[in-house]
Amino acid sequence: MIGREDANITMVGTIPVPEDDTIDPRAVDRWMTGHTPGFAGPVALSKFKGGQSNPTYRVDTPSKSYVLRRQPFGKLLPSAHAVDREYRLIAGLHPTGFAVPAPFGLCQDPEVIGSMFYIMELVEGRNLWDGSLPGMAPEGRRDIYNAMVDTLAALHNTDYVAAGLGEYGKPGNYFERQVARWTKQYRASETEHMPDVEALIDWLPRTLPEQTRTSIVHGDYRIDNMIFAADEARVTAVLDWELSTLGDPLADFSYFLMNWVTQPEGRSGVMGLAGPETGIPTIEDMVVRYCKATKRDGVPQLDWYFAYNLFRLTGIVQGIKKRIVDGTASSAQAAKTAERVPGLASAAWGFAKRAGA
Repeated sequence: MIGREDANITMVGTIPVPEDDTIDPRAVDRWMTGHTPGFAGPVALSKFKGGQSNPTYRVDTPSKSYVLRRQPFGKLLPSAHAVDREYRLIAGLHPTGFAVPAPFGLCQDPEVIGSMFYIMELVEGRNLWDGSLPGMAPEGRRDIYNAMVDTLAALHNTDYVAAGLGEYGKPGNYFERQVARWTKQYRASETEHMPDVEALIDWLPRTLPEQTRTSIVHGDYRIDNMIFAADEARVTAVLDWELSTLGDPLADFSYFLMNWVTQPEGRSGVMGLAGPETGIPTIEDMVVRYCKATKRDGVPQLDWYFAYNLFRLTGIVQGIKKRIVDGTASSAQAAKTAERVPGLASAAWGFAKRAGA
């Protein structure tokens, strides 16, 4: 994992587009000229450092800056890297007032730059990568966490039918679909036999919790997928909607709560750090605040949900590992991330045992 002291160096900001990245700024310029209202080139591209899923670029012009997000080049797993779904979600949410960038256009023709891509607003603000929020006063940390959980509750309270997203996900039990999906994705990118994953693949489908609510689910709701206002504890944009769908909001909320059972590693983990001294709310504080905002009586016992979330992360990181093997991983951090696969699988099975496996 990335150390706290160098997360901002390695993950925040942009770098020149690498020489082996074949994206053509002239092609971007031509497409935006015909599809983006108010656009005026020429275009200069740089690449955002963070993340290793869908490569993301800063598009600068003389008068305005944008963001371009595309699929990785090369062979892709089925249903992965669906930037067209991301764009549909953003385009539906933005008119509701929820904190997403404004959408400016989707290109589904892979001939333009070599893959599908979309253009959206560049939202300026703070990128926070370390959940411990070093250097911040206790009240500042509390306010940031309250803003995060309030924004998640607002997402789950959004009328997705009114937003034109009533068909954004399939009916039926969300966790049943997701366990099947990530099992399939894991199998498609499997590089070695792992007994913990095999045990999870057997146990999870037999112990699915009942789904009592349906909402938009972000799928990767964590601190580094948000932009915060420069001068206040307010989420100005939630990013990276690749895993979004309609589903059980407890999937998102339990994934957010994973931070409190994850060791501080310079990313989102805050295990052992919550309390008045730091200002980071306790997991119980977050449950109370979320339940009040979403009118819930409480949440179920969370060990099954933690096992599921870690299993899903195992599948995601295994996909990154496979892309390294295939030579298509898009971030310098991908190799470090891929090293986490056995640990994620072991932690997932640990929570499964706590849940009765």
